[in-house]
Amino acid sequence: MFGKVKDKKKLVSELNKALGWELRAEAMYAHYSVYVGGLSAVQLKSHFEEEAKESFGHAAKVREIIALLGGQAVTNRDATPIVHTAGVRDMLAEALKTETAAAQQYQKALPLVGDHPVIKHDLMHIMMDEMRAVDELENLLGE
Repeated sequence: MFGKVKDKKKLVSELNKALGWELRAEAMYAHYSVYVGGLSAVQLKSHFEEEAKESFGHAAKVREIIALLGGQAVTNRDATPIVHTAGVRDMLAEALKTETAAAQQYQKALPLVGDHPVIKHDLMHIMMDEMRAVDELENLLGE
């Protein structure tokens, strides 16, 4: 049969932190998509909209896992304030902070999964998405 999760309570706690970052990312990207301006708006508006959708999908999957584990998913985003700005570089820097924090949170959660193949698979894919976003944002920022 399927593998077992070692510490469900701890895993749910860590996944709820990741969920909070996904909810924050949804709000941040939706916000930035309407405030981005200038020549960058042509590309970044749709980029931010796609990132908001991706965060929505990640949040849905994390909620599913939390429910599967018998936990209760949070409904509030991470409390880190979303910086309002019209500056493209500032938006990208804020996005980088968010994606980095999310990736780090998934890295904390993954070892708690144990040998449950389905949960491990789902979380690995989400973490890889987060890490790709970090790479992309670093490239856009020239870092």
